[in-house]
Amino acid sequence: MDQFIQALVQGLPVGSVYALIALGFVLTYKTSGVFNLAFGAQAYVAAALYFELHVRQEWPIWLALLVAVGIVSPLIGVAFELVLFRHLRGASGVAKLVTSLGLLILVPALFKIVSDFEREPSFGAVGIVPDGRYVYQLFGRYPITRDELIQIGVAVLAGVVLTIVFKFTAIGLRMRAVVESARMTELAGSNSGAGSIVAWVMASVLAGLAGVLLQPRYSNVTEVNFFGLVVVAITAAALAGLTSLPRALFGGVLLGILGTMLATYLPKDSIISQGLQPSLPFVVLFLVVVLWPGFRNQRAVTAPLATVEPPPPALAADVRGPGLTMATHIFGGVVAVLAAGWAFGFANDTYLLLTTEAVIFSTIFLSVTVFTGFAGQICLSLATFTAIGAFTTMQLAERFEVSVLVGTLVGAVIASIVGMLLALPLIRLGGIWFALATLAFALFFDSVVGRVEWGGGIVPTPKVPRPLIGPVDFASDKAFLALCIVVLVIVSFLVIRVREGTTGRYLAALSSSETAAKSIGIDPARARVVAFAIGAGIAGLGGGMLALRQGRVNYDGFLKPFQGLFWLLIVVTLGTRTIEGAVQAGFGFRFISEVVLKKWLGLDPTWAFVMFGLGALTFARPPEGILEYQKTRSLNRIQRRIDRRRRQEARSS
Repeated sequence: MDQFIQALVQGLPVGSVYALIALGFVLTYKTSGVFNLAFGAQAYVAAALYFELHVRQEWPIWLALLVAVGIVSPLIGVAFELVLFRHLRGASGVAKLVTSLGLLILVPALFKIVSDFEREPSFGAVGIVPDGRYVYQLFGRYPITRDELIQIGVAVLAGVVLTIVFKFTAIGLRMRAVVESARMTELAGSNSGAGSIVAWVMASVLAGLAGVLLQPRYSNVTEVNFFGLVVVAITAAALAGLTSLPRALFGGVLLGILGTMLATYLPKDSIISQGLQPSLPFVVLFLVVVLWPGFRNQRAVTAPLATVEPPPPALAADVRGPGLTMATHIFGGVVAVLAAGWAFGFANDTYLLLTTEAVIFSTIFLSVTVFTGFAGQICLSLATFTAIGAFTTMQLAERFEVSVLVGTLVGAVIASIVGMLLALPLIRLGGIWFALATLAFALFFDSVVGRVEWGGGIVPTPKVPRPLIGPVDFASDKAFLALCIVVLVIVSFLVIRVREGTTGRYLAALSSSETAAKSIGIDPARARVVAFAIGAGIAGLGGGMLALRQGRVNYDGFLKPFQGLFWLLIVVTLGTRTIEGAVQAGFGFRFISEVVLKKWLGLDPTWAFVMFGLGALTFARPPEGILEYQKTRSLNRIQRRIDRRRRQEARSS
């Protein structure tokens, strides 16, 4: 009984902080229909700013807290609402999700650049009360600190205040009405914009409070820690069905208590304890999303008077004439030949390795072309499928002495099978819940597999050799680059075949009208599961090639889930529907930060996160990517000029 009560006392404070973020999620979703993953970024900015002001600049606690939570956090929330989400009310849930992912990447990077926060280590964070680590003894035997008491008190107060506001005040009624239809709210004589801003201010204050309250629990202040915090809070919000504030409060507290219970009762040094305890929220999130009937086939709330937007323009390849198509192919071929000639003939070792990695990542990013460009799904476990391919290649080569090329193909097959098994229970979920379930899977993989020897989390990963085929030894960097190019070309042709084949045509029909597609016998689930399996296999193949390139599996450096979110944003920014979009994203990923920003411009590579975070904010308009959109506009202008000239020539003759 003593152990149980002690675990309960230890779990209440951290669960209370989880509850604050969950309340913020529910609040913004109830009032604006936005599932805002960027709360993690808001929590990080508030915590880092409080640390900067109070610890480094030695401001008083009350003043640092006022600036970080009372001024900056609400201003960020107002900016989100006025600049972005107010204009996305008629957009799809997936577009809103991608926008929030862009903010999740953009906001911490921008804060670090502006404040130079990482100029020195951020150790020694403190709470919001003096001597917060002072320990009281509840009932004379259960220790609890001042910081932890404050965490519990703030969460309870926030839950009570928000419940009263929503149920018993006029502003609460207005905030609930906005999400149903902002335009009808306006017709009823209420200011929908003001109600939405109030909700964002309240939610942003909760996010800032959660960040400041929780920062003393971490060894240093990093955005990755607060990303994990938000995922835990998502689970609490999901337990509440994104509708009930009291249930969100209870769900956050429950998760905190369950985590300490597992830490208390499971064997300390067992693999189960080390894997299950940190991954508990992700397991719960996955199970809730998959098993809860309310999330199955859930569709986002759409305002009855929302403006009907025209469909996105056709791809450039679909609108240009035969002459422009041939000219485009010739131009692309010339550029490819010149780039290859430079890489094989003139590039130094650094540029050669960057080019090789760019080609490999182009292959990996083709999976996004299939996931998002063809199937219309947002997959947040891209890095996980890549890691599965890399780990399989490593283990087969090291432990079973299998040829690394065979191991790479086996890794692709295993990743494809895992993708198919993952997609089967998820495919009937709505876009947001599908994405969140894949994120839960990625974080579970990171918490469990990334910590054991199979994943290289405990011991250094074994050496992965380069292949040897007959007289050709791919240990040479130039020979290996040639192999990577061949793999990219083969996968590109495979993706084109998928797009032009039965699966691609089914997916195109589903994107136009799922109801009409069903009426002619197309099974949406089957088509999307096939696409998901193909995309996962492509990522796994790229992971195997990446392991061959690096000679090992650099999991922490390249394959963590947060890194995979950045990959997705790069492809979303440049183009999700074309082969060249994935190739441009691969080269942009490796060259923009390392060469353009760092070497040529002398800027911090963090600017790359700012650039692609901003780019992702344009996903709703246009969803095909910036480069594809501009290319289509340019080709349309050229085609109109050609057609106009032909008509003039025809009239003159």
